Amino acid sequence: MSGAGGAGVAKGYAAGRNGEDGGRERLSMFTIFPKMALVVLVYAAIALAVSLTSRDGASGFVGTLDRFQTGQCAGMVTAAPDAGPCNVGALNSKLFSMTLPSGSWVITTSDLILIFALIMLFMEMIKAASSGTSSLINHGLSMATFLVSMLLFLLTPLFGTSTFFLIIMMMLVNVVAGFTITAIAARRDLQG
Repeated sequence: MSGAGGAGVAKGYAAGRNGEDGGRERLSMFTIFPKMALVVLVYAAIALAVSLTSRDGASGFVGTLDRFQTGQCAGMVTAAPDAGPCNVGALNSKLFSMTLPSGSWVITTSDLILIFALIMLFMEMIKAASSGTSSLINHGLSMATFLVSMLLFLLTPLFGTSTFFLIIMMMLVNVVAGFTITAIAARRDLQG
């Protein structure tokens, strides 16, 4: 092909083959999928697996800390005569411990989930610096994930834990910071 039109087509074809898209953003699942949703899925998978395989049901995962705090476990002075034993639950159970100069450091399932959540929040904050279409879609999906998670926290016993509340707070930071960072980046792009 010769002429200006042929050169433009060839140049566009070559740019497409080299991964360039002429300034247009490519939407991919990795860029639009909210990483904090992975945290909710991991939490839900662990919660459901433990509660379905445990004979105690939901308390096999979340434990009976509420009964312990009110003194209602078997053997406690304030417990009723028919009170049952309290259990820690898989969420707060010890996975392993490390000896430090300051003492023993116990790592629980909850701790690992929160560490994973912090890593995903960090990845979301890095992604929030872009101001393209995928960033806006990601922020919308992050907001939807936050709302669904809030409903799970309010309505489902497996999700009504301090660990899941902290995950929801990280999601709120993600949503607010994401929209804020994107707005600042877009304003900077328009001015510059």
